[in-house]
Amino acid sequence: MKKILIGILGITLVTSCVSSKVYKDLEGKYARLKKEKNKLADENQELEAEKNQLINDFNDLQNRYDEAVAERDKLRRDYDATKANLDNLQASYDALEKNSSAAIAENSKKNRDLLAQLEAKEKALAAESDRLAKLEKELASRSKRVDELESVIAAKDAAMKKLKDAISKALLDFEGKGLTVEQRDGKVYVSMENKLLFQSGSWYVGAEGKKAVQQLGKVLGDNPDIAVLIEGHTDDDPYTGNDQLSGNWDLSTKRATAIVKILKENKSINPENLTAAGRGEFAPIAPNTTPEGKAKNRRIEVILTPKLDEVTKLLNEI
Repeated sequence: MKKILIGILGITLVTSCVSSKVYKDLEGKYARLKKEKNKLADENQELEAEKNQLINDFNDLQNRYDEAVAERDKLRRDYDATKANLDNLQASYDALEKNSSAAIAENSKKNRDLLAQLEAKEKALAAESDRLAKLEKELASRSKRVDELESVIAAKDAAMKKLKDAISKALLDFEGKGLTVEQRDGKVYVSMENKLLFQSGSWYVGAEGKKAVQQLGKVLGDNPDIAVLIEGHTDDDPYTGNDQLSGNWDLSTKRATAIVKILKENKSINPENLTAAGRGEFAPIAPNTTPEGKAKNRRIEVILTPKLDEVTKLLNEI
C-alpha cells in the first residue's frame, strides 16, 4: 500500500507539471483543426460552385447547339426554296429564249442574281454546318466528362454504402448501447454516446468502448482512401472536473484525441487520414432540457469522407 501511495503521488506531481504544456498543445491543435475545418468547408463550397457552373455551362452549350441546328435547318429550307425558284426561272428562261432577246437579257440578270444568292447561301450553310460540327464535338466532350464525373461520384457513393454496411456489421454487438451508423451527404457517420466510452468528466476509454473503437478500426484499416474526422461533443452542463481542463471544449477535444490514439494502434490505418476535433456543447443533436437529450449530446462522432482527388481532377479537365 505504501508503494502504491508513493506511485500515485509521483503521477500527480508529473501531471501538475505538464498540464500547462498539454493545455497549450491542445489550444494550438484546436486552432489548427478549426483552420482546417474552415478550409475544408471552403473547398466543399468551391466544389459545389464548380459543379453548378459545370451544369450551367452544359445547359448553355446545349441551348447553343439547339439554336445552331435550328439555324442550319432554316438555311437549308432557304437554300431549297431558292434553288426551286432558280429552276423555275431557268425553265422560263428557256421558254422565253426563243421569243425575245430582251426577255432573255432580263432572265439572264435574274439568273445571275439568283446564282449569287444561291452561292452565298451555300457558303453560309457550309459555315453553319462547320460550326454545328464543332459544337457537336464540344458537346460530346463535355457530356463525356459529365458522365465520367457522375460515374466517379456514383462509385464513391456505392463505396461509402459498402463501408457503412461493413461498419454496421462489425459493430452489431454494440447496437442499443448508444451507437448508431448512418450514411448521408456522401459521408458515413458513426455516433457513439459517452455512456459507451467514458465516465462522467473523464477522457479515459473504458473496456467496452475500446473494443467498439478497435472493431471500427479494423474496417477503417481495410479502407485506406477514407478521411476520418473524430469529433468530441458534450452537453451544456459546465465542466466541474479537475484543473487539467478549462471546460467542455477542452474535454471534448481530449476525448476525440483519446479515440484517435486507439485507432493509431492499428498499423493498417494511415495516421495522415486521422483528424481529432473538439466541438464542446456547440453542436447538439437534441435539446439539453432533458436527461435523455443531454445523453444524446454527450457523444463521439466519427465522420468518414471519401477523398475527392479524382473528382477535382475531372472538374479541372472540363
